[in-house]
Amino acid sequence: MPTINEQQDAIIEDFCAYDDWMDRYQMLIDLGGELPPLPDADKTEQNLIDGCQSRVWLVCNEEGDRLIFRGESDALIVRGMVALLISVLSNHTPQEILDADLYFIDRIGLRDQLSPTRSNGLLAMIRQIKMYALAVKTINNKPE
Repeated sequence: MPTINEQQDAIIEDFCAYDDWMDRYQMLIDLGGELPPLPDADKTEQNLIDGCQSRVWLVCNEEGDRLIFRGESDALIVRGMVALLISVLSNHTPQEILDADLYFIDRIGLRDQLSPTRSNGLLAMIRQIKMYALAVKTINNKPE
Protein backbone atom coordinates (compact mmCIF):
# COMPACT_ATOMS: atom_id res chain seq x y z
CA MET A 1 0.00 0.00 0.00
CA PRO A 2 1.53 3.34 -1.01
CA THR A 3 1.96 6.01 1.63
CA ILE A 4 -0.22 9.12 1.54
CA ASN A 5 2.65 11.14 0.07
CA GLU A 6 3.46 8.48 -2.55
CA GLN A 7 -0.19 8.52 -3.62
CA GLN A 8 -0.17 12.33 -3.77
CA ASP A 9 3.02 12.30 -5.85
CA ALA A 10 1.43 9.82 -8.30
CA ILE A 11 -1.61 12.09 -8.68
CA ILE A 12 0.63 15.12 -9.26
CA GLU A 13 2.53 13.19 -11.92
CA ASP A 14 -0.71 12.08 -13.63
CA PHE A 15 -2.24 15.55 -13.64
CA CYS A 16 0.96 17.31 -14.71
CA ALA A 17 0.97 15.20 -17.86
CA TYR A 18 -1.78 17.58 -19.04
CA ASP A 19 -1.24 21.32 -19.47
CA ASP A 20 -4.82 22.09 -20.40
CA TRP A 21 -7.37 22.30 -17.60
CA MET A 22 -10.07 20.87 -19.85
CA ASP A 23 -8.00 17.66 -19.99
CA ARG A 24 -7.52 17.75 -16.23
CA TYR A 25 -11.26 18.21 -15.70
CA GLN A 26 -11.85 15.20 -17.96
CA MET A 27 -9.40 13.22 -15.85
CA LEU A 28 -11.31 14.26 -12.70
CA ILE A 29 -14.61 13.22 -14.29
CA ASP A 30 -13.08 9.87 -15.33
CA LEU A 31 -11.77 9.28 -11.80
CA GLY A 32 -15.22 10.01 -10.41
CA GLY A 33 -16.71 7.57 -12.89
CA GLU A 34 -14.50 4.82 -11.45
CA LEU A 35 -15.96 5.27 -7.94
CA PRO A 36 -18.33 2.44 -7.12
CA PRO A 37 -21.81 3.86 -6.46
CA LEU A 38 -22.88 4.04 -2.85
CA PRO A 39 -25.90 1.93 -1.95
CA ASP A 40 -29.01 4.00 -1.24
CA ALA A 41 -28.79 2.83 2.39
CA ASP A 42 -25.55 4.89 2.73
CA LYS A 43 -27.05 8.04 1.21
CA THR A 44 -28.33 9.31 4.53
CA GLU A 45 -28.34 12.73 6.19
CA GLN A 46 -25.69 11.43 8.58
CA ASN A 47 -23.30 10.70 5.67
CA LEU A 48 -24.06 13.95 3.81
CA ILE A 49 -21.21 16.47 3.93
CA ASP A 50 -22.36 19.80 5.27
CA GLY A 51 -20.89 22.76 3.40
CA CYS A 52 -20.89 21.32 -0.12
CA GLN A 53 -22.93 23.00 -2.83
CA SER A 54 -23.67 19.66 -4.47
CA ARG A 55 -24.66 16.61 -2.50
CA VAL A 56 -21.69 14.58 -1.27
CA TRP A 57 -21.93 11.47 0.86
CA LEU A 58 -18.93 10.05 2.68
CA VAL A 59 -18.86 6.75 4.56
CA CYS A 60 -16.04 5.60 6.82
CA ASN A 61 -15.45 2.02 7.95
CA GLU A 62 -12.71 0.58 10.14
CA GLU A 63 -10.77 -2.42 8.89
CA GLY A 64 -8.24 -3.37 11.52
CA ASP A 65 -6.28 -0.22 12.33
CA ARG A 66 -7.12 1.41 9.00
CA LEU A 67 -9.97 3.59 7.81
CA ILE A 68 -11.69 2.80 4.52
CA PHE A 69 -13.63 5.60 2.87
CA ARG A 70 -16.36 5.36 0.28
CA GLY A 71 -18.13 8.31 -1.23
CA GLU A 72 -20.28 9.70 -3.97
CA SER A 73 -21.55 13.00 -5.30
CA ASP A 74 -24.32 14.00 -7.65
CA ALA A 75 -21.91 16.38 -9.49
CA LEU A 76 -19.34 14.94 -11.90
CA ILE A 77 -16.33 17.09 -11.00
CA VAL A 78 -17.08 16.89 -7.28
CA ARG A 79 -17.33 13.12 -7.61
CA GLY A 80 -13.82 13.23 -9.08
CA MET A 81 -12.62 15.28 -6.11
CA VAL A 82 -14.15 12.66 -3.79
CA ALA A 83 -12.30 9.96 -5.74
CA LEU A 84 -9.00 11.83 -5.36
CA LEU A 85 -9.41 12.25 -1.60
CA ILE A 86 -10.40 8.61 -1.16
CA SER A 87 -7.44 7.41 -3.25
CA VAL A 88 -5.05 9.44 -1.06
CA LEU A 89 -6.54 8.92 2.42
CA SER A 90 -8.39 5.61 2.39
CA ASN A 91 -6.68 2.53 3.84
CA HIS A 92 -4.50 4.49 6.27
CA THR A 93 -4.47 4.75 10.04
CA PRO A 94 -6.31 7.59 11.78
CA GLN A 95 -2.97 9.12 12.84
CA GLU A 96 -1.60 9.03 9.28
CA ILE A 97 -4.76 10.79 8.08
CA LEU A 98 -4.59 13.40 10.84
CA ASP A 99 -0.89 14.08 10.08
CA ALA A 100 -1.40 14.27 6.29
CA ASP A 101 -0.44 17.46 4.50
CA LEU A 102 -2.61 17.36 1.39
CA TYR A 103 -0.20 19.24 -0.86
CA PHE A 104 -1.43 17.63 -4.09
CA ILE A 105 -4.47 19.95 -4.23
CA ASP A 106 -2.28 23.03 -4.74
CA ARG A 107 0.41 21.27 -6.79
CA ILE A 108 -2.03 20.12 -9.47
CA GLY A 109 -3.61 23.58 -9.46
CA LEU A 110 -7.01 22.31 -8.38
CA ARG A 111 -7.61 24.94 -5.71
CA ASP A 112 -7.04 27.72 -8.27
CA GLN A 113 -9.61 26.18 -10.63
CA LEU A 114 -12.42 25.86 -8.10
CA SER A 115 -15.16 28.36 -7.49
CA PRO A 116 -15.34 29.60 -3.89
CA THR A 117 -18.31 27.30 -3.18
CA ARG A 118 -16.51 24.25 -4.63
CA SER A 119 -13.38 25.17 -2.70
CA ASN A 120 -15.43 25.35 0.50
CA GLY A 121 -16.93 21.97 -0.37
CA LEU A 122 -13.48 20.44 -0.83
CA LEU A 123 -12.42 21.81 2.56
CA ALA A 124 -15.62 20.40 4.09
CA MET A 125 -14.81 16.94 2.67
CA ILE A 126 -11.26 17.07 4.05
CA ARG A 127 -12.54 18.29 7.42
CA GLN A 128 -15.06 15.42 7.56
CA ILE A 129 -12.41 12.81 6.73
CA LYS A 130 -10.13 14.21 9.45
CA MET A 131 -13.06 14.29 11.91
CA TYR A 132 -13.72 10.59 11.24
CA ALA A 133 -10.03 9.88 11.86
CA LEU A 134 -10.02 11.91 15.08
CA ALA A 135 -13.21 10.23 16.33
CA VAL A 136 -11.87 6.72 15.67
CA LYS A 137 -8.50 7.56 17.22
CA THR A 138 -10.19 9.03 20.30
CA ILE A 139 -12.53 6.05 20.73
CA ASN A 140 -9.74 3.50 20.22
CA ASN A 141 -7.36 5.25 22.64
CA LYS A 142 -9.95 5.52 25.40
CA PRO A 143 -8.84 3.85 28.65
CA GLU A 144 -10.70 0.62 29.39
